Amino acid sequence: MASEEVAADLADGLSSERGSATKKEKTIPPAGLMKAIIRAGENMETPQKGNQVVFHYTTRTTDGVVVESTKSNLGGRDVPLKLILGKSKMLKGWEEGLMSMCKGEVSMLKIIPELHYGDPEWPVPVPDDFPKDQILVFEIELLDFRSVKVVTDDFGILKEVIIHGQGWETPREPYEVKVRITGKVPREGKIFFQKDQEPFHFTFGKNEVPNGLEKAIATMTRGEIAKIFLSPPYITGASAIPDLPLEADDLEFKVELLQVIQVRDMVGDGRLIKRRLRDGKGEFPVDCPLQDSVLRIHYKGILPDDGGKVFCDTRVDNDGEPLEFGSGEGRVPEGLEMCVKLMLPGELALVSSVSGFAYDKFPRPDGVPDGANVQWEVELLSFEAVKDWTGMNFKQIMDDVEKIKGTNLLNLNVAACHQKLGDPSKSIEWCNKVLEGNPHHVKALYRRGVAYTARGDFEEAHSDFETMKRIDKSSEQDANAAIIKLQKKKQDAEAKARKQFKGLFDKKPGEISSVSSTDVKPDGPEETVHPETKPPEDLPEVEEQTLHPGKFWRLFNSGTSFFKNIARKGCAIL
Repeated sequence: MASEEVAADLADGLSSERGSATKKEKTIPPAGLMKAIIRAGENMETPQKGNQVVFHYTTRTTDGVVVESTKSNLGGRDVPLKLILGKSKMLKGWEEGLMSMCKGEVSMLKIIPELHYGDPEWPVPVPDDFPKDQILVFEIELLDFRSVKVVTDDFGILKEVIIHGQGWETPREPYEVKVRITGKVPREGKIFFQKDQEPFHFTFGKNEVPNGLEKAIATMTRGEIAKIFLSPPYITGASAIPDLPLEADDLEFKVELLQVIQVRDMVGDGRLIKRRLRDGKGEFPVDCPLQDSVLRIHYKGILPDDGGKVFCDTRVDNDGEPLEFGSGEGRVPEGLEMCVKLMLPGELALVSSVSGFAYDKFPRPDGVPDGANVQWEVELLSFEAVKDWTGMNFKQIMDDVEKIKGTNLLNLNVAACHQKLGDPSKSIEWCNKVLEGNPHHVKALYRRGVAYTARGDFEEAHSDFETMKRIDKSSEQDANAAIIKLQKKKQDAEAKARKQFKGLFDKKPGEISSVSSTDVKPDGPEETVHPETKPPEDLPEVEEQTLHPGKFWRLFNSGTSFFKNIARKGCAIL
């Protein structure tokens, strides 16, 4: 009989599952499965469903004729079968028998056809002359069993966890990892690769290790120790393991994941890369300052294309004091802030940025050429999340601000509160506090421009919106929309003023313009004024001056009552 052919069919049939809801569990009839122990095992522990079992087997007829075997002295290749109880395609008689055996045990299983190759529900391909309709005797030697995790659906990559790791962050492309690792061929016990003293460092996605090994390590967390088992489809060429036995039937690696070096392509095209140099405290990303926060960092600015020249260092330039800022304030370049928000407290990282995320849209430090790529070596010392003001009244918010005042982020929030309360002047004051520290803060410019518009200072508002566009091209859409609203409000104000003071300024200097009651209506009840009434002779002489347009419109908006009070019926105004 073709022992190798049948054994190969079994080894290749690992893709289907037993015991699912759609399959009816087969009942073992009396005397359908009988077991005789030839050699006792090492202990009393037996495998369970979900365990991988490693075993040799020999199939015989009841007359003692060998039909097939995995052992070389009986025609096999001396390669044991590796199946997963409850998951791999497996003879029902084998599955039940193996779950009763201990490691090292040798037993004879006498199985009726319905529970081996003659099972109509679970047929396993065998040669036509194979005695599948007879009672067969299987000699099983259980070499080992282990609890494994299935990494790929075809069971080509399995992982046995020895020590569980910490956290849940797992590596992926383009991450880097440091591991202790030993690789061997299980069949021979030969070690072909070993880095168990000095850590082995490799990068995901660079084909430095076999494809299957990379896939398995991608399921591990920091501190985890595991055995990884690869079948031939996943034993691929590896530039960092020159002596890898590509023709092996299977490989086994023992791996300890020492460090996950997070490498993130922040925008997906290589223009902004964050590489973790030292782990921080906490779990990524839940312990990162993803929300609005006050951050404390030290950083060093480097020009990689100028021999690593350092152009700034907060530990030196800032008298050793860290930089403290609020996220969203615009006090650091965009690329630097994006990466800091994905750091853990205590983490040290190297950020590599093109000029577009560095100093093209930010005040350029001395010594940084136009269009220069930069690197920042940044350490996140700590951060404090901004308090959520939801449900608090204005007084409570202001009391809270007094306790933690001093950051631009809070100033902007207070400015927004004043704007919503209809006090644009106060809003402008708080925006000015932000812009005093950073004249290029786009959000502060926008909010102040909105407040100027609400107050009638149209030229100041227009200037802020134009400045936004010059600083940050991405803000053009918001700035242009604000300018359109500004122009509409300005036109409405001008039309209202012309209608309200029609004829008031139409006369030449020295002429009298009569203002009728239909032009300006008084606030209170009408009074009768003698036609010959003249203005008092002791009125001070008004110095001729040019009013700023913004102040001019505030005069009309806020001083209308003044004109109404003096514009009585028949009153003559010089």
